[in-house]
Amino acid sequence: MIILIMGATHTGKTALAQKLLEKYQINYLSIDHLKMGLIRSKMTNLTPEDDEELTPYLWKIVREIIKTAIENQQNLTVEGSYIPFNWKDDFNQEYLKEIRYYCLIMTKRYLEEHFLDIRQYANVIEKRIDDSYCTKELIMEENKRNFLLCRRYGYNYILIDDKYKVEIEW
Repeated sequence: MIILIMGATHTGKTALAQKLLEKYQINYLSIDHLKMGLIRSKMTNLTPEDDEELTPYLWKIVREIIKTAIENQQNLTVEGSYIPFNWKDDFNQEYLKEIRYYCLIMTKRYLEEHFLDIRQYANVIEKRIDDSYCTKELIMEENKRNFLLCRRYGYNYILIDDKYKVEIEW
């Protein structure tokens, strides 16, 4: 089984993947780690700020990792914001029946009330070198966009509105 966890920056994708690892022993792939490995090894001229170009570039690799894991009957969580919303187009029905998708979405109200907490917990799993780009307005816009796209595509989403309690049962 493959679990895809998508969401805006700072929604807790990596923390959820870590919880699944600890609870169910499901390994995870952080797309951010793949991104930085390719950038630091100079396998690409893209930079961490090139989000629009990074999604198709990284997804070509990630989708093939997913197919390989399914073919080998291995469980894997893949987390990151570089999962395109048309991801299903890259898999036939045999693969799709092995994939679960979840998008973490914080409501405007939650962000208004908890933005300082979100910034405080940004380094719980991964240590961010530079987090200055992260503004309340940016996160609100990303979450709003993801919510609308999840509804358009009929995807599962986990709405974070009151308390931050995110669970996925295996």
